[in-house]
Formats: sequence, C-alpha cells, structure tokens
Amino acid sequence: MGRGKLRIYLGAAPGVGKTYAMLSEGHRRVERGTDCVVAFVEHHNRPRTEVMLHGLEQLPRRSVEYRGTSFTEMDVDAVLARKPAVALVDELPHTNVPGCRNTKRWQDIEELLAAGIDVVSTANIQHLESLGDVVESITGVRQQETVPDEVVRRADQIELVDMSPQALRRRMAHGNIYKPDKVDAALSNYFRPGNLTALRELALLWTADRVDEYLQEYRTEHRVSKIWGSRERIVVGLTGGPEGRTLIRRAARLAEKGAGGEVLAVYIARSDGLTSASPKELAVQRTLVEDLGGTFHHVIGDDISSGLLEFARGVNATQIVLGVSRRRSWHYVFGPGVSATVARESGPDLDVHIVTHDEVAKGRGLPDARGARLGRSRTIWGWLVGIIGPALLTLLLSTAIPDVGLANDVLLFLTLTVAAALLGGLRPALASAAVGSLLLNWFFTPPVHELTIADPRNIVALVIFIGVGISVASVVDLAARRTHQAARLRAEAETLSFLAGSVLRGETSLDALLERVRETFVMESVALLERSEESEPWSCVAVVGPRSAGRPEDADVGMPVGDHLALALTGRVLPAEDRRVLGAFAAQAAVVLDRQRLVGEAEEARRLAEGNKIRTSLLAAVSHDLRTPLAGIKASVTSLRADDIEWSEEDQNELLAGIEEGADRLDHLVGNLLDVSRLETGTVTPVIRRTDLDEVVPMALGGVPENSVELDIPETLPMVAVDRGLLERAVANIVENAVKYSPDGEPVLVAASTIADRVELRVVDRGPGVPDEAKERIFGAFQRYGDAPRGAGVGLGLAVARGFVEAMGGTVIAEDTPGGGLTMALSLRMADGLPLSRPELSAEKTT
Repeated sequence: MGRGKLRIYLGAAPGVGKTYAMLSEGHRRVERGTDCVVAFVEHHNRPRTEVMLHGLEQLPRRSVEYRGTSFTEMDVDAVLARKPAVALVDELPHTNVPGCRNTKRWQDIEELLAAGIDVVSTANIQHLESLGDVVESITGVRQQETVPDEVVRRADQIELVDMSPQALRRRMAHGNIYKPDKVDAALSNYFRPGNLTALRELALLWTADRVDEYLQEYRTEHRVSKIWGSRERIVVGLTGGPEGRTLIRRAARLAEKGAGGEVLAVYIARSDGLTSASPKELAVQRTLVEDLGGTFHHVIGDDISSGLLEFARGVNATQIVLGVSRRRSWHYVFGPGVSATVARESGPDLDVHIVTHDEVAKGRGLPDARGARLGRSRTIWGWLVGIIGPALLTLLLSTAIPDVGLANDVLLFLTLTVAAALLGGLRPALASAAVGSLLLNWFFTPPVHELTIADPRNIVALVIFIGVGISVASVVDLAARRTHQAARLRAEAETLSFLAGSVLRGETSLDALLERVRETFVMESVALLERSEESEPWSCVAVVGPRSAGRPEDADVGMPVGDHLALALTGRVLPAEDRRVLGAFAAQAAVVLDRQRLVGEAEEARRLAEGNKIRTSLLAAVSHDLRTPLAGIKASVTSLRADDIEWSEEDQNELLAGIEEGADRLDHLVGNLLDVSRLETGTVTPVIRRTDLDEVVPMALGGVPENSVELDIPETLPMVAVDRGLLERAVANIVENAVKYSPDGEPVLVAASTIADRVELRVVDRGPGVPDEAKERIFGAFQRYGDAPRGAGVGLGLAVARGFVEAMGGTVIAEDTPGGGLTMALSLRMADGLPLSRPELSAEKTT
C-alpha cells in the first residue's frame, strides 16, 4: 500500500474561494467515478459553499466535550474505516479541541495519507509558520493557528486560489463571507486593501518558490545542467552595442524570479576621448533598465574586465550578465576578450552569465573613436611582423628552402610588408620594407654578404619592392584615417542628434544634462558657472562629480556660454576636435537653465494666483459666512438694549443663547481661518508627546450633539506620538463634518485599531458619500462638497485637519464606507520607542 497524495488549495485570505474550489474538485472526481467523500468541511454558513456540499458523501463528525461545551471535529477513525480513495479535509492549520487523538488537523491528515488515502485540503498563507512575524507586521494580528512550512511543501500539488483585493472586499461588502454585523469591522481592519495586497504578494511569492522547487526536481531527474538565476543583485555589463537591450531584459527576468532581485547596468568608458559607444543607444538602454526597475551606472576605466569586476564587488553583486563577444573569429588572436576574462577572474563567489544574442560574431562595426586609429594591439603586431618577420623569413629561406630564386624571395618579403601595413599602418610597413631590402641585399642578392648589387635588374627589383611596400602602407594608413574620421563624425552626429532630441522633448533637468556631458567626454566633474558682471566672482549653478573648479580658468576645460555663463570640466584636457560638440552641450545648458528659471517664475506666479484665489475666497467667506453670525449677534444685542420693549426672562435667555451660539460659530470660523494661515506659512510646530487616544478623542466631541457619535476606542491601544492640541482640533473638524452629512438617527462611528506599527483612527458616517474623483478635492481650502448651503461653513475643516495630522507625521485619507457613506482614516505613529521631539508641554501651548 503506497502513501496517499496531498493536494492543497492555498489562498491569501479568508473568502477567496479555497473551500469552494476544493468542493468543485470533489465534484469533478465523483463525476469521473472516483470514490470521494467529505471528511470535514466548514462552510461558515456561506450559501454558495453550502450548496456545493450537495451530491457529495459526508462522513459523520466526532463530538468532543470540552469545558462544558460540545464541539465537532473530523472523525479520523471513521475516515480510515470508510477508506475512500479521496478525502476532502478543510482547514489544514486547524487546532483540534483537547481530547482528540492529534493536536493539529495536519497530523490527522498525515494519518490518512499514511493509510493510502489521497487528501484535498485548504490553507491560508498567513497560517504558515515561517510567515507569522511577517503577517503580524502587516496586519497587526498574530496568527495562533499555524502549520509547519514543511507540511505544505511536501504536498504533491499546491494550487493558488487568487482574487484581487477589490473583488474580495466586494464579496465581503455583499455579505458573502461574514455576517452583516461583522462586515464593517472586517473591512476596516484585517480586510484593508493594503493588508490584502501584501498577503496576496506573500502567497504569490511563496507559490513561486514552490514552483522553483518543482523545476529543480525536474532538472535533477532529467540531468538538466542549465543555470537558473535567483533573487540576487545582478550586474549587467554593457558595451553600448545593440545587444545591451537583450542583456538587460535577460537580467530583469533573472531578478523577477523572486522578491528582492536588483539589476544594475554598468557601462565602462575609456578615458581617452568621446565615448566609443553610441550615445543614442546608451540613452535607450538607460531608459530600458530604469523602466524595468533597475539602475544605470557609468564607470571610467581603461581595463574593461577589471573595471567591471571591481564595480560588481563594490556593490556586493552575486551575478554578472555579459553578452557573447561580437568580435569575429580572427580577432581572438589579440586576446580572449572581456567575457572570457571576467569569467576566469570572477572567483567562486561571483557567477557569470554569458548570454547569446543576434549580434554574435558580426563584428563591432566602425573602430573606436580614439586617438590610436588602428588600436594598440594591431600596432604592436604590425611592428612584430615588420621587424621580426623578415628575420625569421631570412632564416627559413637560408636553411630550410634555399635557392628559390630572387624573384620569389622578393615576393615573400613583400608579403610580410603588406601584412605589416595591414596590421600596423604606415610606419611598421616602412620599417618592414627597409629591413627586408637590407636582408634581401645581404643574403640573396649577388654578391651575397655584401651591400653592393652586381646586376642592375636586382636593383630594379629592390626598388619596386620598396615602392610597393610604401604604397600599400600608405593606402592602409589612409583607410585607417578615413575610418577614424567616419567613426568620430558618427559619434558626434549621434551625440548632437540626441541633444537635439532632448531639446524637442523639453527635458529640463540640468543635472541630467551635465551628467551627460561628463559621460560623453569622460570627465571627473562638470560644473555650470555664472556671474552677473565681468568684475563679479563666479558662482556655481549646478555641478556633477566629486570635485569641481570654482572658475573656468582653474578647470582643465573651460567653455564660455555668452558673457555670464561657462562650463568648467575637470579630469583631462580635451583635444580641439572635441570642443565643437562641447559647445553644443554648453548652449543647451544655457537653454535648460533659462527654462528652469522660467518654470520657477511660472510656479511663483501660480502660487500668487493661488494666494489671490484664497484671498478672494476669504473675502467671500467674510462677506457672508462671518457676517451671518455677526448679524444675529447684532440683532439680539439691539433687541436686549431696546427701551420700548419689556422682554420676559424666557425671551432674554433665548436672545442670550443666540448671542452665545453666534459667538461660538464666529470663534470656530476665525480659528479655522487662522489655522489655514499657519499651515500656508509653515508656522505649525507640533509638540510631540506620548498620548492615549481615549484621552484626546472624547474631548474633541464637545461641539457635536449628544448621541450623534458612537465611540469604539479600546483601552488596550498603544500610545501615539502626537500633539494633543493639534490632534484634538483635527478630530473635532473631521467628526463635525461627518455629523453634518450623516442622516438623522445614524450615529457617526469613531473607532481605533492598530495596523502594523501605526494606530488608525476611523471616522465612519452613513451619509451620501463622495465619488472617487472628489476624495482629494474635499481636503482643499474653501471646498464644500455637493449642495452644502452657504451657512454651513467656509470649507476649511478638512483642510485644517489634514494639515495638522501631516504636521505630526500622520496621514488622512478618505474611503468609501461599505453600504454607503464616507470613512476618514487617520493613521498615527505609535509612541513606543520614539524619542520626544520637544519637551512635554501643556496642550494649550500648541494652539
């Protein structure tokens, strides 16, 4: 008898449909003729889940008495006696009532599996033992019922039952998960969108890890040796060629295999002129890696391999992704290449991925735009072929194959001269022709071992030999110079094209432009200097790099931009041919600086316009909302002072009450106006101290009618770090706003709970609510939503409340109340372990 197989439906939270999916699987197996029974399913009175039990055989449960109460648990003996092919057992992490044969339900399932019974079960991600601390930090709730991760990992199949947080909250609001009286509390606490999103991510990542384990088992069984990446820090080596995009995407896929992966793209630039890579292609690759969540780095170094390894070790990378070399086969005579060198010198702590691409062995195109037209390696080989080659050829012709004839000797030496010209250019070819002519004259031209030539025809042959060698060398050198010029012009054209494109796109980042200058010309630092008059000292407008010059005269390169601006570059002296491109960058820097200043002026004009708008709104508020209570006070005072009317005591009390109400209303309006003024000028300085919410919130309810607010603030809540006066004013404004819009007979709920490391205060009303597009707008100054009457206030309460809460390091957001209405959620910092920012003062000193 073999061991049974375990299948688990894993969910992120209650209500995603795990039990429903398990019962659906049971129906499918019964329809296929499998002997499937329900050993234990808890439907929690959910109608749709309960309906799924119809048509399935349900085994009786075992009744257990504990502390005078009867509980039902799965009857393991009954399942073993029935011995079905498949048993459906709900809630894998469940803890059995004391008195059962096993403490945990997963232990009961182990018995069924050992008996050869296949089991289909369910579990939530928050019940995994290893994730207990993580779940508690997210939700603020410690899970008491857990299951060892190994039990779930040993399952033969794990199927994720996924549902978006929005859909799950809709199910909750419709009453499909909990009873209606528990819906609001659940949506306000555990089933918050942030909690559900985080739990969903945990479930997806944990399931992805299990998939990796399955793949590893498959590779082991089938002897697959291909390397698989992990969640590590990955460095991508870029050459500026088109294959860089392939490498970046490959590295991003490696990083996406799990949480925490990071991609760092690095380009190693040589320190001798315009970058050899295409600026346009590098810009595209920079954008691509940033869009994929990675970072782009520009490093200076002549040795590409050592620079790449030094960078990787400096950022504590674990993997390097490189492309297969684009060099042609014969190029490898000059060295093994960057990829092979990095792989050889990386060591055991750094994995190197060599990625194939479409540009393999297609060549690098035009040579680098550097000072050496043919490159150092080719020049060295040219001199070796031009000097040592004739000597070796002489030794070969003198000993191994003598007497081949002078004509053939000349042709063989000419071949070496041509090879020296192709490799090293004009000078190695001239040297080869000179050495070859001397060797031909000494060893092969009669009389031998003398520098004289007896036969005039041999003189002609040697002259032709020297002429052909010089001609070929000249042609090769000219081609190298033309290639160098073409490559340089191409680099300049691409740089200027990219610069023109940035102008058309309206890019306004001065630091980004200066960084582009530093990368293009391989400088240590670039600074934009400005002065108002020629006699005034220079001031630095913007700078990139570790050190910069304070004056253009002190820099290695100074590029004036008009009379009052200059670019100062530090690092090396630029050749004259680079200054043309630098001038274009300097002109663009001046344009960007002007654009930034214009944007700043426009922003200042916007603020002035906003201030005028506020002043206009303030005048409107003063002209109506403030004058209305003043008019009432004036009328009441005039009536009391009238000599021709005898007021009764009851009438006098009514008039005095009206005066008091109008004065209170004026005080509230003026207070809000002063608070907005303090927030606008940034003069609100909260005095933070440890405070209990149940001491502050009741004091904030003095301005609302009795029985209009229902409080639910547990005494066990941790203390919060707030300014008592500011918090009281903020809560008062929010509660008054909620009471204003809440229907009669529907009290406003003010509840508090802990969410991770914060305390959340929620003000819930059952009013008309606010559409999503207006949820942020209601926090603006002088905003009154809907058809609120003019006398209902000047629309400052919520603006003041948000300003005060944010000044204390908290947040205020508006959410929909399930079933209709608006919920204001105030998130405040816990005081545990937080140092006080100011000495403890009385609350009165903060207002």
